[in-house]
Parts: sequence; C-alpha cells; structure tokens
Amino acid sequence: MRGDHSHPTVMLEAVASQDLWIWHVFCGPAGSQNDINVLQQSPLFLTERNGTAPKCPFYVNNHLYKRGYYLTDGIYPTWYVFVKSFPYPHIVKEKKFKRQHEAERKDVERAFGVLKAKWHILYRPMRATSVKKIRMVVYVCIIMHNIILKDDGNAIAPVHIRDPPVEPVFEDTAYNELIDEDTHYRLKYDLVKHLGEQDLPHLLADSNDE
Repeated sequence: MRGDHSHPTVMLEAVASQDLWIWHVFCGPAGSQNDINVLQQSPLFLTERNGTAPKCPFYVNNHLYKRGYYLTDGIYPTWYVFVKSFPYPHIVKEKKFKRQHEAERKDVERAFGVLKAKWHILYRPMRATSVKKIRMVVYVCIIMHNIILKDDGNAIAPVHIRDPPVEPVFEDTAYNELIDEDTHYRLKYDLVKHLGEQDLPHLLADSNDE
C-alpha cells in the first residue's frame, strides 16, 4: 500500500505492508507539494516508468496482468498500477470493494501513526532548517522502526531480501503500459468482480443489499 503524509516542509511517500514494515520511503522537496508532484519525482515510480521494476505477474478474473498495483486515493491518475476506491458505491460488490480497499489502506496510516508515536520529533515542526536534515531525521526514524519491528519478531518475513539490481534502461513501451487507462479500468473491474464472488460477510456489515 502506498500513502503520503504531509509535513510543513516535506511530503513523505511510503510503502508499507500489513506488519507495518516500511519497504520504501521518499521525502518530497521543500515547498507546497501534493501527491502528484511527489509522484513525478519518486524513485519508486522511476523503475516503473523505465521498465526496470521487479516483475510480478498475476491472474485475476482469468486476465493476466504484468505489473503489481498500489491502492491509492482518488487524486492519483488513472495509471495501470493504481487502484482507487469508489467514492459513492451503489451496488453490493462495489460496497464490498470499498470496505476492503479502505481496510488495506489503513495499514499505511497505521505505519505513520506508529512512527509518530515512537519518535515525537515527527509530531511537530523540526528545528532543523534544511530539507536535507529533515530527510535524514525521517530516514533514521524509519530505519529504527524497522529494526524494532524485526527484533520484536513482529515482521511477517524474518529476512527481508532486497530485489536484485536491474540495469536502468528507459523503455517507451513500459511507460505507455503504465499510463494505459483501459488497463486501469479493466483491472479495477476484475478486482471488484473477484472480491464480489468471495464469501466475506464482514464486508457487508451495515450495507443495504440489493
């Protein structure tokens, strides 16, 4: 899951898993930033744009998809790798999808909350005046967060192995695939259909079934 957290000076982009292990973090530049500005500068999506991101093909609803995807909110563009929720779901399967989407995205918000609870320096404006110093403080807090998670035995994976390095070679075809709107909507449709067919009664709580 991908999430962003605002700070008066920087924007923090992070990817976290259910165990709150933070796999990726990027501090955006100084000034007024939004998710899209940070996205355009993020090293996470540099590998997606040039075709060197790790391969993780999967099938859903009998369709093959070549890339993984991130759960995001509505501000993000309609790229292949972004799956957004429904602002106003109307039918049961859309309501189930929205509930599951929101539940999964809370992992990122929980990770931000745990970080701020452990390191109170992240709660208030930092005394450091340079963005470089602020970035270093944030990175150090995240490294210690992961170390504590692992030492306490709460990490899902006991050993976290980095992906093998891939020579960055820009590929126009990779970028075109990344921004393909048709694939974006088809993936969302397939995920909604797949989830709707699962027996998950907790996703129907307080819903008005049709």
